[in-house]
Amino acid sequence: MDILVINGPNLNMLGKRDPKHYGTETLDDVNEYIKKSFPEINFTFFQSNHEGAIIDMLHAANGKYDGIVMNAGAYTHYSYAIADAIDCIDVPVAEVHLSNIHEREDFRKVSVISAVCIGQIAGLGKNSYIEGVKLIIERVTENDK
Repeated sequence: MDILVINGPNLNMLGKRDPKHYGTETLDDVNEYIKKSFPEINFTFFQSNHEGAIIDMLHAANGKYDGIVMNAGAYTHYSYAIADAIDCIDVPVAEVHLSNIHEREDFRKVSVISAVCIGQIAGLGKNSYIEGVKLIIERVTENDK
């Protein structure tokens, strides 16, 4: 199984940015944790602070990956372009967030991408990614039956 993990803006600053909400581990630490948790899966990790690069990666994922685990960062709350890109591919996308976006500022409580994702997992720290991978595995396994 091949899974793409996409991280959006400012997630490259994990370990430095607001440890209260995001913890002290770096993005590399989180990626290693994901790989070690699922050694049988081939992961590709991608991070960009640029909306267009994320959209291009989503388009390129079509037919190449079995699923996508995506933390769109702040784009979650206002990027209809990313939502449209998810909607026009045939790859299931699990939306994940390190912090509980529903207990934060009002603008963070809104996700414009959730309607086109197969589920949203938030507030479990790096384990949000683990649960996102499990959601992808479940979806792919269902489709294989």
